Amino acid sequence: MQKQEIQNLIKDLVEKMNVSLKNIDITEDNGKSMVFSLEVDEPHFFINREGEGLFALNHLIKRIVESKSNPDGTLVSFLVDVNGFHKKRMDGVRAVAHMMAERARYFKSNVEIDPMSAFDRRIVHEFLSDAMDLKTESMGEGPTRRIVIKYTGSI
Repeated sequence: MQKQEIQNLIKDLVEKMNVSLKNIDITEDNGKSMVFSLEVDEPHFFINREGEGLFALNHLIKRIVESKSNPDGTLVSFLVDVNGFHKKRMDGVRAVAHMMAERARYFKSNVEIDPMSAFDRRIVHEFLSDAMDLKTESMGEGPTRRIVIKYTGSI
């Protein structure tokens, strides 16, 4: 599906929920992924319970896009954000990752981060992927799955 088709799908789904949609901004990241930033009057439908509704909306839209994807199998990577909820959440997770990475460097040891969702763990892995002296690894099972930042010492 093309960017415009995805935008129209998002608009249709949000309007069917009887939520007034003010604006949709699209930002692209080097052609790899897109973020559809929605501005709505009633964000509580999406961001109650730590964004459960927004995660559900993202899942639903991704499933629809997958079912209508190109025959060559290429999938578009995108995220739907409502009133900056994901951006704030991602910034907070990156701040924790940065702080814990500095702690691992300072003490030259491994540091565990509290359990987090798969979405948040992916943000940490991506954020620290360029660090030459650190390595990230997920450990644990289910709701106790967490990231360990390992100090490798190479610079």
